[in-house]
Amino acid sequence: MSIIYVLIPIAILLTAIGIYLFFWAVKTDQFEDLEKQGFSILFDDEKVDPQKKSQHLEKNKQANKEELP
Repeated sequence: MSIIYVLIPIAILLTAIGIYLFFWAVKTDQFEDLEKQGFSILFDDEKVDPQKKSQHLEKNKQANKEELP
């Protein structure tokens, strides 16, 4: 029975933290545009020129080789 004296304050504290975080999220516009992320996976990214991509990969390879001892 004495465990109730510990669990009730913990439950109240966690509830208060949850309510605070919810109001913080609403205040900082975390719920402003919920559909944007869902639609973003439906659209393709900008197309990358294969020549520029290969040049970028070569630069990365050279940079990685220089970093290794």
